[in-house]
Amino acid sequence: MAVMPRARRVLLIEDEPGLVLTLTDRLTSEGYDVGAASDGLSGLERATREPWDVILLDVMLPGANGFDVCRDLRQRGITTPIIMLTARGQVVDKVLGLKLGADDYLTKPFDMLELTARVEVQLRRASAAHSGTAPYHFGNISVDFRKAQVLKDGVELDLSAREFLLLKYFIEHREATLTRDELLNEVWGYHSMPSTRTVDVHVAWLRQKIEPNSRNPQYVLTVHGLGYKFVG
Repeated sequence: MAVMPRARRVLLIEDEPGLVLTLTDRLTSEGYDVGAASDGLSGLERATREPWDVILLDVMLPGANGFDVCRDLRQRGITTPIIMLTARGQVVDKVLGLKLGADDYLTKPFDMLELTARVEVQLRRASAAHSGTAPYHFGNISVDFRKAQVLKDGVELDLSAREFLLLKYFIEHREATLTRDELLNEVWGYHSMPSTRTVDVHVAWLRQKIEPNSRNPQYVLTVHGLGYKFVG
């Protein structure tokens, strides 16, 4: 008898009962196994204690806000993709979420088709990050794609999931000039962002971790007027 693949598990950390019901019904109809928590502290506990494939995390939560929950999850070593749900439209809030370790965000109100598409994107990215190939070495850096691990002089670097995927894409396309739009589409998984500065910010963070001198990079080079090129 064939073994049925397990349903992908989505944790919804959201305090609006109506939205919880709507999202649960929609995601369940799409074949997902959905769990829910109505405040930041219980959400943090469930996200830490149970295995999940994607976490949908509201920003405005009782007990602990979504930014705090996201930060604490990453500090605890939880690498599950996080999509933040927020009523806030300011770019600074979105950048803060990404900086704390979120992988994506949606501003309320959002379309259910877009939500499910974003969830699918994160599942594909996470699968690609762990599918692995042979380790890749450049300079004093070693990249193990199977373990999603980057070492510098034998010491593991603390890269976010997004930084790792960005580095992986650079390595897979070394010597090619990559535009910011291509990186947004291929690494973030969709075509539009509030600003392509998001790419620049993540490249700057990545350079600080892998370059001997981030102000004079030798691996991730800027191609002025076009984008970036990896030459490691």
